Amino acid sequence: MTPAFLAVSAVATLAACAPTIGVEVAPDAADPKCAEVMLALPDVLGGDLQKIQTTSQATAAWGEPGAAVTLRCGVTPPGPSTDCQRVESAGGTVDWIVATDGEGTWHFTTYGREPAVEVVAPPAVTVDHSTAFVADLAQAVSHVEQTQHCG
Repeated sequence: MTPAFLAVSAVATLAACAPTIGVEVAPDAADPKCAEVMLALPDVLGGDLQKIQTTSQATAAWGEPGAAVTLRCGVTPPGPSTDCQRVESAGGTVDWIVATDGEGTWHFTTYGREPAVEVVAPPAVTVDHSTAFVADLAQAVSHVEQTQHCG
């Protein structure tokens, strides 16, 4: 066997062992704007959450199985809400509808952008990380034009 074949085999083997997160595809994941968002996503969130593989189009995840922030592009845009918050960062300004369920999972959905982007952070992540990591997504999310702002 040649050294080049062995190197390719080793890379393929390591890739097969990489963790993968199952993330449900959003209804409008095929929107071309989602492709732009996906290509601009950071490799790291919150300083130490590394990007990992996902199973569906227009999705991303950072962390590890069981403790990962997930992102889906192409979700249904939300209507106006009193839970709308403007997050400003060096990457831009993004309005998010912010909600939490009774079990401590945080949901962030872009407001005023179509297609919308949804980010979910389970308690396994937020126990050690602030949800301020959504600011790290501003540059990518800004590839979808904002047509409405928090009220």
